[in-house]
Amino acid sequence: MNNFKKITIEKSLFLIILISFAFIISGGELPEPQIPFQPRSYAAPKIDDYILIDGKITDIEWINAAWTDYFVDIEGDIKPEPYYKTKVKMMWNDYYFYIAAKLVEPHVWGTLKKRDSVIFHDNDFEVFIDPDGDTHNYYELEINALGTVWDLLLLHPYRDGGQVAIDSWDIQGLQYGVDVDGTINDPLSRDKAWNVELGIPWSVLGECAGKTPPEPGDFWRVNFSRVQWEHEIVDDQYVKKADTAEHNWVWSPQGVINMHYPEMWGYVYFFEDLPSSDGKVTGYNSKEKGKWILRQLYYKMYNFYQLHGYYTDDLEQLGFTDVDGGNFEMPPKIEVTTSMYEATLSRPGSKNILHLDNFGKTWSSEK
Repeated sequence: MNNFKKITIEKSLFLIILISFAFIISGGELPEPQIPFQPRSYAAPKIDDYILIDGKITDIEWINAAWTDYFVDIEGDIKPEPYYKTKVKMMWNDYYFYIAAKLVEPHVWGTLKKRDSVIFHDNDFEVFIDPDGDTHNYYELEINALGTVWDLLLLHPYRDGGQVAIDSWDIQGLQYGVDVDGTINDPLSRDKAWNVELGIPWSVLGECAGKTPPEPGDFWRVNFSRVQWEHEIVDDQYVKKADTAEHNWVWSPQGVINMHYPEMWGYVYFFEDLPSSDGKVTGYNSKEKGKWILRQLYYKMYNFYQLHGYYTDDLEQLGFTDVDGGNFEMPPKIEVTTSMYEATLSRPGSKNILHLDNFGKTWSSEK
């Protein structure tokens, strides 16, 4: 069997597994995040010039930009801190969303060289972008230390079943570079880190965002993940240890071992004039509190349906009685049929109404 056919079959089998996994989840209990709702935030500065994408992160614009906080375990502080540091910077201009990452790593290795391979089978760096924050129609990009890319368009999270990932989708015009501070695939040497630099065209991100580039002050839901495998050295080569799970280290913790909870991703604000020099943004848009209230209802309703086969508007049955409503009118209004529902939430005197449906999508409307 030639290599092309072998890789194609492996990719096909993997996508079948992903789709099967989605249906397994949709037929079982949906885990709820086990951490408070406190997504991280970052203020991305706007620049006038283009960035030379070579992985080195040495442009003066990068030097002036702030790093994010170090990555944590995907489940948050209920798990130990990662043993290698990872951090990110972001910038933008009228044409690109720029991302730079530094991954401390004493043993840099990679095996996958064909674009759109299942990159997280290697150690990798991953980007997730949901432009409008509705948890549907979002992007995923993965890259390894060899500079091999896998990019995906996802119609919705895997938990909602059905057709999910469009693997044939590519980021046309993507600029990317990897720089290794050390050597790659050489177990005899001690490395320091590998860096990733990305320039993602707004023209592609507009497919889900509608309008790009963002207006100054807009925010998008974004997250980053680092997949790290335990390894050993066999015959002077790096080999993944058998029967060991990968580590998942992320910028904004998920509270579950699943990156596809877009409601837990961080907030990236796009500014011309930064509100602070450390890249931090305090607080978040007041609508986000309401969306999180509805999301907690979604978890309860999802699991109730899996158990009983129908939806209900009985909040006691759902166990949705002690949720902090903040300044929103509680409880949410719920319209239910046996096979679908829609919940709405608003604040007193506000014309804005937040919506959530049984597919997990959120949106807003005006009275």
